Amino acid sequence: MESVPPATTPAPTHSLRFRDVPEAGIDSALSLAYLVFHESPEDEKRKHHHDLLLDCIRVGAYDGDQLVGFLAALPFTVSVPGGEVPCPGLTFVSVAPTHRRRGVLSGMIAELFARAAADGAPIAALWASEDAIYGRFGFGPATHGNTLEIDSRRPLALRIAPDERPLRLVDPSDAPELLGPYYDRTRAGRAGRLARTPAWWREEWMVEKDEEDDELSPPRVVTLGTPVAGYAVYRTRTRDDAPGLVRLDDLEADTPAVAAALWRYLAAIDLTGEVRAWGRPLDDPLLLFAADRDQVRVTGQFPALWVRLIDVRAALTARSWAAPVDAVLDVRDDRLPANAGRHRLTATPEGCAYEPTDAPADLSLDVRDLAAAYLGGTSIAALASAGLVQEHTAGTATALDAALRTALLPHTVDEF
Repeated sequence: MESVPPATTPAPTHSLRFRDVPEAGIDSALSLAYLVFHESPEDEKRKHHHDLLLDCIRVGAYDGDQLVGFLAALPFTVSVPGGEVPCPGLTFVSVAPTHRRRGVLSGMIAELFARAAADGAPIAALWASEDAIYGRFGFGPATHGNTLEIDSRRPLALRIAPDERPLRLVDPSDAPELLGPYYDRTRAGRAGRLARTPAWWREEWMVEKDEEDDELSPPRVVTLGTPVAGYAVYRTRTRDDAPGLVRLDDLEADTPAVAAALWRYLAAIDLTGEVRAWGRPLDDPLLLFAADRDQVRVTGQFPALWVRLIDVRAALTARSWAAPVDAVLDVRDDRLPANAGRHRLTATPEGCAYEPTDAPADLSLDVRDLAAAYLGGTSIAALASAGLVQEHTAGTATALDAALRTALLPHTVDEF
């Protein structure tokens, strides 16, 4: 969640001060965010936002005593290849309409970077509503999502046999206890996935009323197998003038057969004629085991989680590596100069070193492009082909891609 309102007459930037927003200032921060986003949420939603902001980094930009900018960073942990790292998640990024182009956003993000580094977080992340804004702060799109639509007016045609173990509808209030351990176990298989607390399950996934479409049903949860081998979280909507809709919010499965069973179930719900899934991974196996791709269509693709490497060395040494690579990287980072310059990356499946060097660079790149590739979802060679990465030693980009490769593409559907 972020917004930078339209330009107004600039004012001197020396009057701005950047500091923590105290707990007593949360309501003022929310009022600023609602002003910027043109929102007037109901009391229940306001309380949820207030509670969400209690346990996070809160950075304010003050012009005298007036709060003119705000951002929050939620204390997430995100999976990376071979492990997980602390990762503040930027949200509620707001600049007052009166203070556009005065360094408010730059100052708040600099303050956030300093706080994250002090707390030992090697990366930060956000969902960007405007791509042009955050690249200049070193964020790169590290995961992507597909929007899928299934014509469910006829049975879903599949090339594989679905798992025939029983399906069970679960009370959403039981989801944190039942699905939480399963999700925790499976999230290590894909980079980019946030750890979900019981509160996150309840207040983000199982909230009864969908804030984007109040015609949708409360969340429905279906599981397969005992113990759980897969689940789907979805909502439904019926109208007299159109086929009923099943909106899939989350689906996880141990095997393709389990996934096939869950997709078959979703496509067979009575009084519906369409399944719509937002934010599915680009390598979703449904796209391969669907027998009729006219029935299962990709209708959109978008960058999802944007990552910023706060500490390049700590980030690179925190992840695992699929193949050996030995290369000198010349990294550009105007916002965090400690990351900039030439470093020798020496990585194997057993570990990684990243140390300063005077040796000639094999590869030159901006920190935003290294961030985009960090989780294994963006090809360095593709960036080089686009003119965004300069390869000085032939084969370096290909070797780095092989080392960064993951079995599954990074993915998250936890928007914040």
